[in-house]
Amino acid sequence: MNEGVILLSGLVLGIWVYLVLFHGRYWRERPQAAPADGPKHWPEVAAIVPARNEAPVVGEALRSLLRQDYPGKLRIVLIDDQSSDGTAEIVRAAAAELGAEDRVRVMSGKALPEGWTGKMWAVHQGHGEIEDFSPGAKYVWLTDADIAHDPGSLRALVARAEAGNLALTSLMARLKTDTLAERALIPAYVYFFQMLYPFAWVNDPKKKMAGAAGGCMLVQRKALKAAGGIAAIRSALIDDCALGKVLKKQGPIWLGLADGVRSLRGYPGWGDIWRLIARSAFTQLRHSWLLLALCVIGMALTFLAPPLLSIQPDMGVRSFGIAAWALMALSYLPTLIYYRQPVWWAPLLPLAALFYLAATMDSARRHLIGRGGEWKGRVQGQKQSREPV
Repeated sequence: MNEGVILLSGLVLGIWVYLVLFHGRYWRERPQAAPADGPKHWPEVAAIVPARNEAPVVGEALRSLLRQDYPGKLRIVLIDDQSSDGTAEIVRAAAAELGAEDRVRVMSGKALPEGWTGKMWAVHQGHGEIEDFSPGAKYVWLTDADIAHDPGSLRALVARAEAGNLALTSLMARLKTDTLAERALIPAYVYFFQMLYPFAWVNDPKKKMAGAAGGCMLVQRKALKAAGGIAAIRSALIDDCALGKVLKKQGPIWLGLADGVRSLRGYPGWGDIWRLIARSAFTQLRHSWLLLALCVIGMALTFLAPPLLSIQPDMGVRSFGIAAWALMALSYLPTLIYYRQPVWWAPLLPLAALFYLAATMDSARRHLIGRGGEWKGRVQGQKQSREPV
């Protein structure tokens, strides 16, 4: 047996020993209960909801915001980002249905200027509107038009933020897993995100690691102002993690898994999930071909090598491969359980990794032909070489 293969098998097993034991225990994440006791005074909150052609989901999302069991004042600003499907009319009808027209302001977004991504430009406009509509807000709640919240969502966010004096409090929404493609690939999407941004490291003020989940972010208003406002991340395609970076410089941040926050948007087909990855994967690699090459090598060693080593004739190599594959599968179990998927899918993670790796390579191809960051008719993220931090 070639000594190189023996060394390779040892390296692969060593990677998984490190990931399981020393990489922020990323795989052990569970939804965490908010502090039992809330603040004596519940601060005012202003929600900002950017929306572009969200007619199928925006009504349910808005109703979930208006039905929050929050003791303090909550105002909602929705920015209609030049929709063509009646998004604004649906929002106004939903607010009227609940008798909450005075709590909701719908504004028409202006044309997208150079140097901004569409979502950040919409959020920036909404943030400016707060000065008039909710000037006393201590927190800005950034939530998407395809996210629904249980009634206790905001109360829990504010309780946690107040208890820790957090600059940013974020929850990763539970994504839909209705179809076979979603069940096979969406839990892996969350698993890989946790691996890239171990929550324990994000939440540790002593570590530089920063991240957030864009569907639900409660931002301390004074921290956002000190960071330069939304303009500080105006060109960021992966805007949530970019916001986490700039806000961690202003104070502690916190990221966790959600129980009461869920996505209304599905990715029912294999192609839908492929496009979800390809839209921003190369941006995650800072449009670097060197980083792409390292990513391919790293993914191959980490996820594809264990099953291949497990079928080698040499018993020692095979044992190392099986052990690495077993650690991989065990680390994936908590995510599968969180998404209520069969635990026997855990050994199939290498197949999901192969899918994600191929979509990442396609992301680079799309960038090369000028189609990077394509979303709802816009091509974004082509010019910047890295996210501003």
